Amino acid sequence: MSRSICVALLRHAETAWNAERRLQGRSDLGLSPDGVAQAVRWRLPADLVRLQGQGDVGWAVSPLRRTVETARHLGAIAPIVEARLIERDGGDWTGLPLDAVDRLTSDTGWDSRPPRGESSTEVLARARAWLDEVATTPGPDAWVAVTHRGVIRVLVAAAVGWDLCSPAPFRFLPNRLHRIRRRGDGHLQLVTLNEPLLLDP
Repeated sequence: MSRSICVALLRHAETAWNAERRLQGRSDLGLSPDGVAQAVRWRLPADLVRLQGQGDVGWAVSPLRRTVETARHLGAIAPIVEARLIERDGGDWTGLPLDAVDRLTSDTGWDSRPPRGESSTEVLARARAWLDEVATTPGPDAWVAVTHRGVIRVLVAAAVGWDLCSPAPFRFLPNRLHRIRRRGDGHLQLVTLNEPLLLDP
């Protein structure tokens, strides 16, 4: 039977390519020194800390090093390495400056894709498949998923009904997490956007 689950989506901390504003895609970069310093200062919201202390939070991470390392610094307990949470495949654009990618992008809709890369529709399908599996398998109702901007973007877009072509109805801020609910009927809902991670003073 399908149940409602709530997932806190968190993008990994900074890598060298983030700082250089290059498209990472599935390149397996670890965190930069600045990224490590960032991640060790992050704190989950109090309700998730409480649930984790009770053993009522599941952890899932993309297989790429930058997410695994971020989760470790956040105190993840026995995270599941989930291939369906991997970043969107940037294809031939992987490694290019983001400004160059913007110039090459003529279509931003759900089915647009980089050459030899992945569409947003495909990213959503695999991320949704993971959510559906979690919702029909015994386990916690609250999850933290350390993943990538491309995955978070399409899940939030699907939750709010954004077509990816019109101007974005939201903006992702740094050092934030975003919560979505996968309801028992399969629909996605946005619960919170840009929820602050608690930083040490």
